[in-house]
Amino acid sequence: MKKALTVLSLALLGSASAANLTVWTHFGGPELTWLRGQADAFKKKTGHNIQIVSVPFDQIPDKLIQSAPKGQGPDLVLTLPQDRLGQLAAAGVIDSMDRYVTSRSDFDRTALSAMTYKGKLMGLPMSAESVALVYNKKLVPNAPTTWSQFLSVAQKNTGSGRFGFLTDIGEAYSNYGIISAYGGYVFRNTSGTLNTKDVGLANAGADKASAFLNDLRYKYNLVPEGVTGDAVKSAFLDGRAAMIVTGPWNMGDIKKAGINFGIAPFPTPPGASGKWSPFVGVQGVMLNAYSKNKAVAAQFAREIVKSDAQVSFNKAGGRIPVSLSARTKLKSDPVVVGFGKTISMGTPMPNVVEMGAVWGPWTNAIGQSVQKPNQNYSQILDRAVQEINKNIK
Repeated sequence: MKKALTVLSLALLGSASAANLTVWTHFGGPELTWLRGQADAFKKKTGHNIQIVSVPFDQIPDKLIQSAPKGQGPDLVLTLPQDRLGQLAAAGVIDSMDRYVTSRSDFDRTALSAMTYKGKLMGLPMSAESVALVYNKKLVPNAPTTWSQFLSVAQKNTGSGRFGFLTDIGEAYSNYGIISAYGGYVFRNTSGTLNTKDVGLANAGADKASAFLNDLRYKYNLVPEGVTGDAVKSAFLDGRAAMIVTGPWNMGDIKKAGINFGIAPFPTPPGASGKWSPFVGVQGVMLNAYSKNKAVAAQFAREIVKSDAQVSFNKAGGRIPVSLSARTKLKSDPVVVGFGKTISMGTPMPNVVEMGAVWGPWTNAIGQSVQKPNQNYSQILDRAVQEINKNIK
């Protein structure tokens, strides 16, 4: 009996001992300070130690793949975008978080979908981004909600060196919302599983979307030739552009310029079968499949995606939280409210490895479609999809 009690006491002592976690992060500045504060608070609450290791963003995936199987990797990585999920999951170096998450009701559904790979939650979403229609309230007091309103406002503000609307119409990423509205898609999504054999970038809807992008330049005379993303931003900062499509990454400069801005979804384009649904990029916390402290690591991951932590993370670096209650607490912040809405109505950027075969041919096709008026969009997009399918095989 005495021996049994001794064994039990040792077991309890072992279970109560502090774990030593290693966390890799690419954060710097205020966000790194925030993370260290979260680690300190976690230690005070649980007794577990966390070592924060800075690793360059672009080096994290390869380093994790190389080191994790050897037991040399971190317990957690934060953060990585969902487009690296397929690579890391296929390599077997990240583990599903499903068994560690008891409630998902506070997460934005789009963000959860982005972190789901082949039906499994492979990371806890932490922040998200998408493009939106950003407008100068001095020129456009209220956001247009219909295409006719949009066109009227845009044309009234065009001329004499001013632009009613600007975007890089030859760029695939920021124009996906238009493609989606007309019924185009990258890979067919069936209950959260992407079918990489079904590419919808050359269907009838995608053809109509390319025609609309072309019309923005040659029919409606809104977007001149040679307009790049930098030119769009510059014109808005100078007060020469009334409305643009951009993301939260440019809002710091827009605030510094003193522009009274608004943020809204792009209105449904003419003849579209669905609503504008932009690409959404999500950054998440991922668990090393080879970690010896998975339960504790997952516990820390849950702590830093909770509502209050998300609020303080936003204040540290301005990223848009994926916690719905955090967005409510930040309802006085127009950037959070505006992009929170477009993120929720958006489409997660595909998180499979095959997406790497898409960007080149697709971007070239979109660019070619707006080089001159009234092109053979079907032929251009068909060639792109043929190249994509060939690259995937």
